[in-house]
Amino acid sequence: MKPKALILLAHGTNRDHDAAEALRLAGADPEIVPLNLLRQGRRRFGDYQMLVLPGGFSYADALGAGKLLAIDLQAYFSDQIQAFVVSGKPVIGICNGFQALVKSGILPGRRAASPALADDRHPEATLTFNARGRFECRWVTLKPVSQTCLWTRGLADLITCPVAHGEGNFQAVEADRLKEQIALVYVCPDGSPAHGAYPANPNGSLLDIAGVCNPAGNVLGLMPHPENHIHPWQHPLWRRGASAMSGLPLFENGVRYAAQL
Repeated sequence: MKPKALILLAHGTNRDHDAAEALRLAGADPEIVPLNLLRQGRRRFGDYQMLVLPGGFSYADALGAGKLLAIDLQAYFSDQIQAFVVSGKPVIGICNGFQALVKSGILPGRRAASPALADDRHPEATLTFNARGRFECRWVTLKPVSQTCLWTRGLADLITCPVAHGEGNFQAVEADRLKEQIALVYVCPDGSPAHGAYPANPNGSLLDIAGVCNPAGNVLGLMPHPENHIHPWQHPLWRRGASAMSGLPLFENGVRYAAQL
């Protein structure tokens, strides 16, 4: 059977159908579910094998990117999401979804007690304003670097896809402790290290971090949008013969793992 994927929908989310298309192509059965249905008990997290927090501008990024969605996750769903994460089911947060995972404390997820709850006084990490102080909308190149993360495990090819964010600058208090959780890094188009250089690293993220996973490897958060390069014709140079480095294998990894649960 195809694994069922829950795609959270909040006001302002706008990449939900993109994520659903990527999951369908990867072999999953996605369902876009408004948060209110979950609050009303008309849908349950436990009925799904995958959880997706898609991109967009949830609640218009009031109080900061992803902050109000993070409060929703903490206030209404912390126990359910923590159970989902602890069960080992695949979870992915993209762009605004990544911001919500970080601001809710689900990522990096190293806190021993209640990792699904954030400590606003002493956060492990944050996603703050881009180093150049402006919204970045451009195509970038990513390198999968983690064999711990189930989403990137076994992936050797580079991924090219767009970014579209103003607050994607990943910073952490104890960077050395997070090195094993780095799942994806920004690199130059030829695959060489970005070394923080713009525009290969579009936001100034620490260690060129584009995506991180939790210690168990089942939760991935990333700023770029691999769901927007899943068809060959989506590549900006497709008419010139360029169509490689798709983001689809990332989703195929997640779906393959969920199908085994």
